Amino acid sequence: MGVRPSNVTESAEREHSGHPPSPEGPAEQDSLKAGLKNRHLSMIAIGGVIGAGLFVGSGAGIAKAGPGILVSYLLAGLLVVLVMRMLGEMAAANPSSGSFSTYADRALGRWAGFTIGWLYWFFWVVVLAVEATAAATILTGWLPSVPQWAWALIVMVLLTATNLASVGSYGEFEFWFAGIKVVAITAFIVIAGLAVVGLLPGAEATGTSNLTDHGGFLPNGPGAILSGMLLVVFSFMGSEIVTLAAGESAHPEKMVRRATNSVIWRIGSFYLGSILLVVMLLPWNSKAVVDEGPYVAALNEIGIPHAGTIMDVIVVTAVLSCLNSGLYTASRMAFSLGRRGDAPKSFSQVDKRGVPAVAIWSSVAFGFVAVIFNYTSPDTVFQFLLNSSGAVALFVWLVICLSQLRMRPKIERETPERHTVRMWLYPYLTYATIGLILFVIGYMFYDKEGREQMVMSVAVGAVVLAIGVWLQRKHGSREETAEKTSAEAHPAAKS
Repeated sequence: MGVRPSNVTESAEREHSGHPPSPEGPAEQDSLKAGLKNRHLSMIAIGGVIGAGLFVGSGAGIAKAGPGILVSYLLAGLLVVLVMRMLGEMAAANPSSGSFSTYADRALGRWAGFTIGWLYWFFWVVVLAVEATAAATILTGWLPSVPQWAWALIVMVLLTATNLASVGSYGEFEFWFAGIKVVAITAFIVIAGLAVVGLLPGAEATGTSNLTDHGGFLPNGPGAILSGMLLVVFSFMGSEIVTLAAGESAHPEKMVRRATNSVIWRIGSFYLGSILLVVMLLPWNSKAVVDEGPYVAALNEIGIPHAGTIMDVIVVTAVLSCLNSGLYTASRMAFSLGRRGDAPKSFSQVDKRGVPAVAIWSSVAFGFVAVIFNYTSPDTVFQFLLNSSGAVALFVWLVICLSQLRMRPKIERETPERHTVRMWLYPYLTYATIGLILFVIGYMFYDKEGREQMVMSVAVGAVVLAIGVWLQRKHGSREETAEKTSAEAHPAAKS
């Protein structure tokens, strides 16, 4: 398999989805450039599952479920592994900058691609505001003379410039950001593992006692596993970014296959491995787990000096990495929607550097607005933005499953030579994954803390869906009119 030019990929998107071809044709100014190297994609794949939520947010899950949080992470991780396998199957066969939105368009209809594409874009532009504020909070602690809003503006401008420069500059920044995260979590696993078995100087082996003491493995009952799962499931959002980025690499099929095959060990080591060591080192109900964060608390317990400062540096890196990838992801989804006629045509325009500048500026503009709301209306408008995008991950995963059910036979029939990634036990595991996602969605409606997020997310999703259905009907009518006009203009074509 050779290089797959992006203009070919995007033209195929429109052909398969039933949309009319771009009037500009495959001109260079309308195609993305393959500027991502293999090392960029490898690190994007590895670092994509390591976010600030792991370093900081996991403390709330431990406090909620105790050592049973390991089961929560196991279930959530299993869900992500299965979904990524399905997405990898489709992406290896048909790399696309729109990824699952494009596949939903082809498999389920324009309404599905439109809806999930815009919801995913909405999710990431809200994340831009969350991550910019998180970075600004830490940076203000280091340099209090600079106001927090200024730090948020600085990091947003810096990473916007990075994304505008070229896709290669995004890849380079993400390579180093992700590299720092990977080194940090690997170092933690090694140090904590030595401490658990008592091989560090002055450290007393803790063994597995903290897993069963202090109320047992499930101190708050089995139901806490599901509550904990709701807290951790969204921290896995981002693992799918590599399937979008692969479209701007020289060998997308190869990179998608590699990323899909490695997702099991990435989740198993970075999430399950590190959290296991945290709950072995510390009692689950230790106040420091929530107040300081589980990793800082564990490092302090071991006796690592300046653990808080070290972790702040790592968290800032994780936040900047998420911000960088969030802007990239939102802009590429907007670009793909523009190419398919589901967003303003200007979103699909590419400048001489091969980047969709209008899509980037439009995404970051919404991010800036959300940052402003975070400071002016944190408990009203910004809280609405957070809640209404909170369940998007589950919607995306559900659509991926449904799309794979429909796409698998088409892939086997039309492009068997590119069917290099296969979902295990198809279609049974696909149906089982759909059932698990629907169960989690149902439990969110039942859970007091998750109900508001789910209700608002469903409400926003319903509005976007209604627009998508209307556009599909209008688009169908438009196609019928065009076919009728063409037939009248060329009556010989009928016969």
